[in-house]
Amino acid sequence: MKNLHFLTWVLLALALLPAALFAQQAPITGVVTDAASQEALIGVTVLVKGTSINAQTGVDGRYSIAAPADAVLSFNYVGYAQQEIPVAGKTAVNVALASTTKLNEVVVVGYGTQKRRDLTGAVARIEGDEIVNQPVQTPTQALQGKLAGVQIISDGTPNSQPTVRIRGTGTLLAGANPLYVVDGVQTTDIRNLSNADIASIDVLKDASAAAIYGVRGANGVIIVTTKKGAVGKPTLSYSGTYGFKEAAHLVEMANADQYKSYITDTSPTTTFPTYPGFSGTTNWYKEILKRGTFQNHNLAVSGATDNVRYYFSGNLLQDDGLLVDNRFSRLTVRSNTSFSLSDKVTISSQASYSHANTRDVNIGSAYLDAYRAAPIIPARQGDLFGNTAAYGNVGNPLVDIGKNYNQSSENRLQGNIGVDVRPVEWLTLRSAINVDLNANTRTIYNYQFNNDASTFIIAGGNQFNTTSNLSVMQSNSYRYLWENTATFHKVFGENHDLTVLAGTTTEEGQYTPLYGYRRSVSADPNQWYLNTGDPNTSVVNPYDPNNPDANMLPSKDRRFSVLGRINYSYAGRYLLTANLRYDASSKFASDRRKGVFPSLGLGWVVSDEEFLKDVRGLSFLKLRGSFGRLGNDQIPTNSFVTTADINIPYVINGQPVLGAVISQIKDGQVHWETTTEYDAALEFGFLDNHLTGEVTYYNKRTSSALIPINIPGILGDPDNQLITNAADITNRGVEAALNWRSTIVDNFTYNFGVNATFNQNRIANLNGGQALFAGGNLQTRSDNGQAAGSFYLLNAIGVYQTQDEINSGPKSTFAPKVGDLKYADTNGDGVIDLNDRSYYGSYQPPIYFGINGGINVHNFDLSFVFSGNLKNKVYNAKKQNRYAGTDNVEASFASSRWTAANPSTTNPSTLASSLPNSTYFLESGAYLRLTNVILGYTFPVSSLEKAHLATLRVFLSGQNLFTATKYTGFTPELPGGPLDSGIEAQTYPTSRTLTVGLTANFK
Repeated sequence: MKNLHFLTWVLLALALLPAALFAQQAPITGVVTDAASQEALIGVTVLVKGTSINAQTGVDGRYSIAAPADAVLSFNYVGYAQQEIPVAGKTAVNVALASTTKLNEVVVVGYGTQKRRDLTGAVARIEGDEIVNQPVQTPTQALQGKLAGVQIISDGTPNSQPTVRIRGTGTLLAGANPLYVVDGVQTTDIRNLSNADIASIDVLKDASAAAIYGVRGANGVIIVTTKKGAVGKPTLSYSGTYGFKEAAHLVEMANADQYKSYITDTSPTTTFPTYPGFSGTTNWYKEILKRGTFQNHNLAVSGATDNVRYYFSGNLLQDDGLLVDNRFSRLTVRSNTSFSLSDKVTISSQASYSHANTRDVNIGSAYLDAYRAAPIIPARQGDLFGNTAAYGNVGNPLVDIGKNYNQSSENRLQGNIGVDVRPVEWLTLRSAINVDLNANTRTIYNYQFNNDASTFIIAGGNQFNTTSNLSVMQSNSYRYLWENTATFHKVFGENHDLTVLAGTTTEEGQYTPLYGYRRSVSADPNQWYLNTGDPNTSVVNPYDPNNPDANMLPSKDRRFSVLGRINYSYAGRYLLTANLRYDASSKFASDRRKGVFPSLGLGWVVSDEEFLKDVRGLSFLKLRGSFGRLGNDQIPTNSFVTTADINIPYVINGQPVLGAVISQIKDGQVHWETTTEYDAALEFGFLDNHLTGEVTYYNKRTSSALIPINIPGILGDPDNQLITNAADITNRGVEAALNWRSTIVDNFTYNFGVNATFNQNRIANLNGGQALFAGGNLQTRSDNGQAAGSFYLLNAIGVYQTQDEINSGPKSTFAPKVGDLKYADTNGDGVIDLNDRSYYGSYQPPIYFGINGGINVHNFDLSFVFSGNLKNKVYNAKKQNRYAGTDNVEASFASSRWTAANPSTTNPSTLASSLPNSTYFLESGAYLRLTNVILGYTFPVSSLEKAHLATLRVFLSGQNLFTATKYTGFTPELPGGPLDSGIEAQTYPTSRTLTVGLTANFK
């Protein structure tokens, strides 16, 4: 009995022992992130080494586990290097795991993250360290040539946003730019971002990936994630560049002798002006262009404690531009923080403020006038200008610049604050408020000046401004987005991994522009107020909103959305992603504003199947396919409301009365454009993933695209047009990317990659065949069976050599003479007229590509990026738009034009005014450009100890150093809208930039 009693106590003690041991353990919490992207890792196994006690991280990367104070935690995740960290009495352990292969990197998708190998949609990624050292103003410029399916068309104008097209142009009149999402803040551009603050950029290219953004995702989505504090003590870092820029290419114009010869041949009685002390040639481009400077400096402090992560930075960017008096500067500050109130509650915030100043010049007229200005007249002598206008030529480009003031300032505040609550391990609730605030001002002052001896060396001409005028434009806008989401993540058994997302969003935005105008305002900037000077006496109707002294036209829009997503993976081999979003947008009438946007993606990691396990050299093979539907509501607010001008004077029965008149007729049933897309892709990796690649076929169709249709004038619309949904647009193509990474020996690694996109853009069902003309001289026409913005031209087939050739050929309505361009009678009716126009390609490239690579040898590194287009066309409108008479011509034309002694078969005798649109001005837009090259050196750590530096790297960077193209104009990169891209009339020159820089991390 005693033995039984003793045994009972022993068994009870053994039963209570685990509880006693557990009582000595404390809960350990922390966050597990990807070391490269700093994104949370979901499903990481956290194990107390030597025991079976384990836990998994949730959707926010957080875990909680009970462990003794002297325990060792082991962190394990497929595709990442294992880490073991002693607890050492701490209650919080944060870990950053390093990926062992690019296929396992974590990418950002809408409202969450996924491992790359688990994706069923098309998502491309660029890491922040790939763009930080490029001498560009905006992050989007740094993407050029790096991603298949993403076309970047750079604009050299300071403070400009490049044109971005993801898998072609899918609209004609609505907005064609992608949606940008910066740390959750949805916006239309990212010009205010510093490259140094960016951790990663993820591009959602197909409808399956972007469907979670519904009506805002039709043009693709670019998600920018900024840096967060890394685990460890505070780090002070600096990155900076400084360098010079110049015009990459200038068209050589005729010199004084060539010009005089040309003018004398075309107009023998011309008398040339003489200027005392001047007998040379004026190179007008050298007069208005300068060598600009570029500098960019970023200082940041970051770190993380047990419960706090922080990143603070300041950035200063200055770009002097290429034109005289053209400059841009921007100051940006950023704060990213997160606070863990407990293992269940986290508060996070991201905020950035930027202030930008731009000194613009009269770029359009100055740059085009420099092309046309006579080289026989001096630009200036002392304080006086050469008078090109008095000679019957264009205005002096320096006067265009010097007699105008155009200054703008932009203030922008973006940010969000969110709360994440994790009531149980498998559920995360998040609520966040995102805000985007803008306050902008532009002041334009046109100085009064006369065409007399007070301004010009020789008096006369039509370049003068008898009355000064002041224009002030202010705009304020806000947009807030309230998002509430619930994310469920759980692993069932060993093979079933399920994540479910559900949420709602509420959005409101308002844009309020204010415009004011006064005449005869003092030239003293301290007196530039709208309550001085005189009103605009040229305005006949003071109630006309197009020409008042002042007006304010605010607009507001709202959206409400419900969204959901299911991600399912069986054994990491069979993948499914389904999205569904419901949107309601106030931009449309109440019965047309609601829509549902679904998507479905399937994936199969074939390389995980047993029948491929022993295939030599195969590392990874995945098939995926997807379907999705998206919307586009990027149209002006109240586009469905017919408007009228009020207070219009009428006379009824002999008495004056005020009434109204229709100003614009709108279609009350207009609705958003809808894009449906199908994708099929093959992803692969060979030789331990040293060789990786991807091939994707996509078929994207936009239905109900917005276009203008003609309506009877009796309805009252001034333009006799109605904007309605009446066209379809297709983009079909193939994307391909191939990358090789390898290590030859220790301290010698290299990588090389190519990507190419083959895209066909076509219009269908265009309002019964009513084509759309566009371009400054209507050079393009968008029609059924053609690409958007196709060039619609006469076919120039040579030059008339004799009068007999003119007399014996088809009759021409252009009254040709010997030496004039000869056009084809395309329709064969025996008459050459505008009915002979036909389609000759478009600016949209059927092929665009990128080539990139890099080498690391010991402490040296070299990287490069090429980008280019093939088989597209550009239109040299500046050559066509020169006037007859005294305008200058290009040097190549001056020396090779038709003359009796030189009967050219390609160039006419003169470039007269009002030449019809023809293939004579159409050229190949194909090019290959060395977009960026960087040579760097990283100092050995051992050499930095006395300088209190952890790392130090110096580098030399070049942008647009080399371009191979047959185009004879300034640049084959010509941004524009869907209907009129590829027309060079007064394009800002592309700059060639060379900078030196360094990055340093301080101890």
